[in-house]
Amino acid sequence: MAEFPSQTPDLFSSYQMGRFKLSHRVVLAPMTRCRAINGIPQPANVEYYVQRATPGGFLITEGTLISPTGAGFPHCPGIYTQEQILAWKKVVGAVHAKGSVIFCQLWHVGRASNQVYQPGGTASPISSTGKAISGRWRILMPDGTYGKYPKPRPLQASEIPEIVQQYCQAAENAIEAGFDGIEIHGAHGYLIDQFLKDGINDRTDEYGGSITNRCKFLMQVVQSVATAIGPDRVGVRISPAIDHLDAMDSDPLDLGLTVIKKLNGLQRAFGQKLTYLHVTQPRYTAYGQTESGQHGSEDEETRFMRSWRRAYEGTFVCSGGYTRELGMEAIANGDADLVSYGRLFISNPDLVLRFMVKSALNRYIRATFYTQDPIIGYTDYPFLGQQHGNDGRRARL
Repeated sequence: MAEFPSQTPDLFSSYQMGRFKLSHRVVLAPMTRCRAINGIPQPANVEYYVQRATPGGFLITEGTLISPTGAGFPHCPGIYTQEQILAWKKVVGAVHAKGSVIFCQLWHVGRASNQVYQPGGTASPISSTGKAISGRWRILMPDGTYGKYPKPRPLQASEIPEIVQQYCQAAENAIEAGFDGIEIHGAHGYLIDQFLKDGINDRTDEYGGSITNRCKFLMQVVQSVATAIGPDRVGVRISPAIDHLDAMDSDPLDLGLTVIKKLNGLQRAFGQKLTYLHVTQPRYTAYGQTESGQHGSEDEETRFMRSWRRAYEGTFVCSGGYTRELGMEAIANGDADLVSYGRLFISNPDLVLRFMVKSALNRYIRATFYTQDPIIGYTDYPFLGQQHGNDGRRARL
């Protein structure tokens, strides 16, 4: 019998992600949207995720708070109360009805908060450090203005097991809500990343100093969560080379490799792989593409990502400024198994279809990313064959 060469995979090839059979490789990236009023997912959240769901697709929710101390934006959803769990059930049920897989991203912002977001409105945010985020960055306040980040309170070592338990309980709550799994947010300058990066972590105890010590908090969270809900329902997101919110490290390549080595070790100990590792491309910033040279050359960025990809023993998801063409290239070259898209998915609910047919894309409107309007800038971006109506809602052509 004649042998035929295997087809080169692309964004539209099927993929077996652990227990989950995906029909394509275009993933909805987790993105803060500030529409869960008072921390409770609303009907608008249901519509938003359903719009972006496809048969065999994979969605990751916006950062979802593990505790009342975890917020750094207004109206972010939580997963630590029964009311939140019940509200998320409606989102998950509707997404499953469309045939998609959906994971809940577990989030604690750490020092990237403000007293106004803390219980009682007066407590200092918690972190690995007592250093505040620099004036280069501003925090979005509940009234829509921007303020300074305050000095955080460094966690005592004796307090850290309680935070680990909050991640574990949040994961169990997510499974109760019907989610297929969870993603641990260990990236972008938030709490876990504040322990990982030596540009932030100035501790002298068992959680600071060496790379091994700085990785300890993340590994405790992964171990606890994977034990509670199963490794095959757990994804981990890291961003070793991203400087968002002053999250800088002196050796990002080695930091990423060390985290990956430890994750590989946990997988072997469990005798089962995690669902995936999700890594942000160094070119990403919160404000779009970095300027040339800000994070080093493109060759260096590619070297970092490929080194991490080769080292990780499991499904590798990449994100950060990918276009259709860059995503196709990453899959074809074996640089990633899946590619997650953020801003393009905000403005194109049917992004998968548009990529497939090579359609033009809607442009996103940054000014409406973090408003509380349940429609404008959230569920009113048109699908192919539709246009905006005068009232901001979609109108069919």
